[in-house]
Amino acid sequence: MTSNHQLSKSRLWSARIMGGIVILFMLMDSIFKFIQPEEVVQGSLELGYAEHHIAIIGVLGLISIILYAVPRTSILGAVLLTGYWGGAIATHLRLDNPLFSHILFPVFLGILAWGALWLRNEQLQHLFPIINRSER
Repeated sequence: MTSNHQLSKSRLWSARIMGGIVILFMLMDSIFKFIQPEEVVQGSLELGYAEHHIAIIGVLGLISIILYAVPRTSILGAVLLTGYWGGAIATHLRLDNPLFSHILFPVFLGILAWGALWLRNEQLQHLFPIINRSER
C-alpha cells in the first residue's frame, strides 16, 4: 500500500471520506440488525428474510466492515462487502424495487469502498488503471 506521505492531501482525504461513509453506513446497518427495531424487522420480512436471519446478516456485514476498516485486511473486507452488496442487489432486483434508491444503492457503496482503496493503493491503480483516450 502506498504510504500516506506519498499521497496528496486531497487524495488522502477523499479516500478517507469515501471509506468513512461506507464504514459508518455499514456499522449502522449492522448495529440496527442486532438491536432489531420494528422497522428493521418489518423491512427484512418484506425482503423475504425470516426474523432469525437478521442477526446473521448483521454479523456478516459487521465482520466484512471490520476487515475493510483495518488497513492490512481492507482488500479482503472489500471483496466480502462486494459479495454482501451483491446479495442486496439480487434481493431488491427479485422484488422489483426501485432502481436508483434500492437496486443501485449497494453499487454506489461499492464504488465508494473500492474507490477509496484505489485512491490509496498503488497496486490497485496498476491492476485497474484509468486509461486516457490519448494513451490507447
